[in-house]
Amino acid sequence: MTAQNKIEIVMTGPLMAYAADQLKARFTVHELWKEQDRAAALAAVKDRVRGVAGGGAHVRIDDALFDALPKLEVVSNFGVGYDNVDAKAAGKRGIIVTNTPDVLTDEVADLAIGLLLATVRQLPQADRYLRAGKWLQGAYPLTTSLRKRKIGIVGLGRIGKAVARRLEAFDVPIVYHGRSRQADVAYRYYPSLVEMAEDVDTLVSVAPGGDSTYHIINAEVLKALGPNGIVVNVGRGTVIDEQALIEALKAKTILSAGLDVFEDEPRVPAELIAMDHVVLLPHVGSASVHTREQMGQLLVDNLVSWFDGKGPLTPVAETPWKKA
Repeated sequence: MTAQNKIEIVMTGPLMAYAADQLKARFTVHELWKEQDRAAALAAVKDRVRGVAGGGAHVRIDDALFDALPKLEVVSNFGVGYDNVDAKAAGKRGIIVTNTPDVLTDEVADLAIGLLLATVRQLPQADRYLRAGKWLQGAYPLTTSLRKRKIGIVGLGRIGKAVARRLEAFDVPIVYHGRSRQADVAYRYYPSLVEMAEDVDTLVSVAPGGDSTYHIINAEVLKALGPNGIVVNVGRGTVIDEQALIEALKAKTILSAGLDVFEDEPRVPAELIAMDHVVLLPHVGSASVHTREQMGQLLVDNLVSWFDGKGPLTPVAETPWKKA
């Protein structure tokens, strides 16, 4: 395919070179985030662009973009979460949306276990204690333990199940809350998140974002979790009412939190940053070279498969695809 007849796509945000270079070799790519006047840039190509590569979770891909690109057929989004894409609106227009599931499952699940252990055993705090020379003055204070803890998983999808499998090795009781009971798992199901919080002392949230999960971990849930409670979140920041969490941590309503995601990334509340008894990470759940390359490859493969007439590889639930 020559440069003159390459299919044209828009890239909404930067992607790692591993994926971007493949896209530029296969398509004519318009890098929207580099444009000072994005509306004018879209207007100039609106009748030619047929695909979108969704780079950057904080760029909205919604009706405004769909209106600007009337020939759009497919949105290939980077990430298993796609709450930055209005998939329902896309579906109504016949636009297919894809994401990158499975390839990041193990990496995020590993990070969730690491974050849980770091929070329970205060590993970053102990590291800072040593570096500050305080060990010379005495041993680091005793911490809580994973022993005798009961873990409630919020969102038992692909990643949630991978987290649960890893937790089984720690010989801790595991239960879960989600939209519905899953017949193929042995863990106890709680239809009420508040009731689950009352029965556990540790919540691990792997829930996706969106209206249905917005602030489901709220003041009521945190109060039910109790003063020995720990919250770990590797799903989406919007699942937790961040201000309610801050107040619960200040009032010692719960013990601690380990957070890899936040409501308004990359802006993290100063009140959380000032707390020494929490563990905060800059959304690095899938952030290894290996996994990000796999995610980028799947983004590319979805676009290539679509424009080769083979359909999408990983369409999201809101835009299902049936082969003709």
